[in-house]
Amino acid sequence: MGEERPRSERLAEAGATLELGRALRRRGVVRRVGDGVAEISGLEDVGSEELVSFDSGALGMVYDLRPASTGVLLLSGAARVSSGEGVRQLRRTASIPVGDSLLGRVVDPLGSPLDDAPPLDGGPRRAHFQRAPEFIERRSIDQPLRTGVMVIDAAIPIGRGQRELIVGDRNVGKTSLALDLVAAQRAGDVACVYVVIGQPMSRVLSLRATLDRAGALHNTVIIAADAAMAPGMQYLAPYAGASVAEWFRDQGRDALVVYDDLTKHADAYRELALLLDRPPGREAYPGDIFYVHAELLERAAARNPGAGGGSVTAFPIVETTDSDISAYIPTNLISITDGQIYLDTGRFERNLRPAVDIGRSVSRIGAVAQSPAMRQAARNLRILMSRFESLEALTRVGLDVEETTQHTLWRGQVMRELLRQGRLSPRAVSAQVFALMAVEEAGWEGSEPAQAAAGIWLALDQARQMAPEVMRGLEGEASLAGDWKEQLRACLKGPP
Repeated sequence: MGEERPRSERLAEAGATLELGRALRRRGVVRRVGDGVAEISGLEDVGSEELVSFDSGALGMVYDLRPASTGVLLLSGAARVSSGEGVRQLRRTASIPVGDSLLGRVVDPLGSPLDDAPPLDGGPRRAHFQRAPEFIERRSIDQPLRTGVMVIDAAIPIGRGQRELIVGDRNVGKTSLALDLVAAQRAGDVACVYVVIGQPMSRVLSLRATLDRAGALHNTVIIAADAAMAPGMQYLAPYAGASVAEWFRDQGRDALVVYDDLTKHADAYRELALLLDRPPGREAYPGDIFYVHAELLERAAARNPGAGGGSVTAFPIVETTDSDISAYIPTNLISITDGQIYLDTGRFERNLRPAVDIGRSVSRIGAVAQSPAMRQAARNLRILMSRFESLEALTRVGLDVEETTQHTLWRGQVMRELLRQGRLSPRAVSAQVFALMAVEEAGWEGSEPAQAAAGIWLALDQARQMAPEVMRGLEGEASLAGDWKEQLRACLKGPP
């Protein structure tokens, strides 16, 4: 047997591993609690947005620093928190797991699973609050984001890195349109993040089932802060979605994030601000609500290769009341984003779906995000539809119209039929270009608009057989050589 070590040596070794700081760590106490927020005191050195843990096991985030107290947003276990219990700092900020392992999952804003799959442990994490890319890191938005929705790709083109608002009244298809945009990325070159804020859990499960049925769930992360969660979790949800999307961007990839919807996010922030005794402003929203949404949406951008490349495209959704886009939150978001897709209640009720009002919708990127063929085919679409709708309103009162006006009306009716599109049925760019070009052909005039539209879609199948090289070329972003239009005109034989 070896000799026993001296007592002094053993004491020195034990002292080196002893952490007396654990016993001396500062603790706070809850002074007041209720409705998702708590007021604590005793943590003078706590930082803004730092996580704190309560003795009951609840988790909170510091949000309001005052001289004598601290306001905390309760994130989990809010019902267990009571006055007088202890609270301690965690010395870290809120974060969420990121990476490809998150694709296909449904999680809450802190990364806890809401599906039946195992927890996401051991992988990389990313803080919720990140700075937006600097101006020098950004590049011009010139790469198209294919949405598969003909009315958007043709009239309201979206570029990778853009921020495009989806706005409309309740139940006009905003979520359905957002799901169509996600479903169009099922090929996998654009990772998708869908953020659900303040909606029932049954709605979240329905979204998951819809994406699974469309074959897009494997490429999508769903982050849900449902209506049963604390307002603090609903406030964190879009920041969690932005962080997950930014991880894909940091790998040099492209990502798409949908915020459904920022109206409920603004309501949750207003509730928290009032509970924390912050002064209310217009419509009782705190004065910094514009900054909150601007800071969030500024994180969507396309980065230049020197900064790592990649992009994040954002589609925030906002709900209006009685089609009033001049309300406070819609006005704020319209001024922040790079355009808006406006969904009209009247069109939705007439079954003109997706119910996009081309006249009130705009993309500030414009034709830069279109291929040369699409740009050429759709160059007069907005003018055609605007003129058609104005003339249609006049003809409803029974006025006689001249032949030129009748031709404009017929073309508009055919185009409206072509722009109808079922849910989760993205159209290829080649199909859209062919349909837009076919409306210009006089051989279809005289037939019923619905019959002409049906004939154009039948001719599309023929074009894929007769001119496969041209149709494949239309899917690219380069200009086509030769007279490709003549080859496609040969496939148009008139109405069926």
